[in-house]
Amino acid sequence: MVQLDEAKLHSFIGKMLGDLGGAYSVPTVRIGLRLGLFTALQRAGPVTAAGLAAAAGGLTERYVREWALAQAANGYIDYDPSSEKFSLSPEQEMVFVNKDSPVYLEGAFELAAAMIEGEPKVEHAFRTGAGVRWGDSAGCLFCATGAFFRPGYVNNIVQNWLPALDGVEEKLFSGAKVADVGCGVGFSTILMAQAYPNASFVGYDFHQPSIDEANGHARSHGVDDRVTFVAATAKDVGERDFDLVTSFDCLHDMGDPRGCAAHMRRILKENGSWMIVEPIAGDHPAENMNPVGRLYYNASTMICVPTSLDQEVGEGLGAQAGEAKLSEVIRSGGFNQVKRVFTGPFNMVLEAR
Repeated sequence: MVQLDEAKLHSFIGKMLGDLGGAYSVPTVRIGLRLGLFTALQRAGPVTAAGLAAAAGGLTERYVREWALAQAANGYIDYDPSSEKFSLSPEQEMVFVNKDSPVYLEGAFELAAAMIEGEPKVEHAFRTGAGVRWGDSAGCLFCATGAFFRPGYVNNIVQNWLPALDGVEEKLFSGAKVADVGCGVGFSTILMAQAYPNASFVGYDFHQPSIDEANGHARSHGVDDRVTFVAATAKDVGERDFDLVTSFDCLHDMGDPRGCAAHMRRILKENGSWMIVEPIAGDHPAENMNPVGRLYYNASTMICVPTSLDQEVGEGLGAQAGEAKLSEVIRSGGFNQVKRVFTGPFNMVLEAR
């Protein structure tokens, strides 16, 4: 009989309490974000629960008080027991108020809720080996995914990722033709269009509701004269002669990433480039046993692998495929050069030519 190590048990229970506290915070944080409580606290604080309820538009004080105490216990807001007032630190504002902050996490909480909503369908897929179609697992998985990735795109696409490519920025400034394949709701495409007004952009995604939303975003941002969104799979893109193709956080979700790579090679000009942004990962699972890998493996179990297995071929790369595997897949499509050009805390950027 194995001897129980009491110290290890207590340490493990402590870890589980922390993890469960984080899980329990998902609905209360989502309520706070939707009702504007974090923003109201940023504007009015330090403030009592009654003051916060009033600042948020006349919410019920008793609910607001319990919510605020929950967030204080989470460590998401600050609480002064002597004055019974709540406040937000500048660091907390970066996570819960500043939508253009690189660490704004509203989308992460929405994604967590979408994974819970999709749990029965993914569990069924475990038993059958089938996939779960993108957008079918939860009411607005594609909205949550777009919101999750937006802060990273706002702070990196134009500032870091595109400049890291060989000679691409010059083409963009002078009027390149760009395809954003797997564009989702269009945040990435629109950010590029705003930064490079002489270039033209076509966003492609196989999910029609995402394309509908993307077209709405293009109109509201005033770039619909240079940005078009089309519902199509990666292998069905009909246009040719692109100077640049981009694929943001989507290659690993595709059922046939090798077929996608081959088609990207066909639609590019001879001197064109394909930029592939993927979740950061090591080439071996042991390298991904860290907080970022933990997030990606769990999301991959609930979203990425089921989505891929629902599609043609169903390779199921997963969100932690790693650079070596991704590069092998990309080269199989006819690209001679594949190199990592940028590494961040959450993503790596590969350039294929």
